[in-house]
Amino acid sequence: MKRFWLGHAFRFVVFATVAVGVLGYVVCLLWNWLVPPITGWHAIGFAQAIGLLVLCRILFGGLRGHGHWRHRMHARWEQMTPDERERFRAGFGRHCHSSSSEQRAA
Repeated sequence: MKRFWLGHAFRFVVFATVAVGVLGYVVCLLWNWLVPPITGWHAIGFAQAIGLLVLCRILFGGLRGHGHWRHRMHARWEQMTPDERERFRAGFGRHCHSSSSEQRAA
């Protein structure tokens, strides 16, 4: 089971690295193509483009993560019967190496 998760983690890290690289490159190209001729500001490098992406995420996207996932999960939870909820808790507890009763007691 750990090998399964390690494979997923490795793929996620590779995908995230490639995505950040591509997005940084695109931001760098677009900035250097548009902003200096229009405003007279200086061109930026790749690291500055990555910094600009992070800054935009903080300013406009927030640091909360993706709220739509939470809303979907809440809607599913509300539609579950008490038995389904208990089975979900038990299954989730197996994946987290703790049971739901241990979490409720803590």
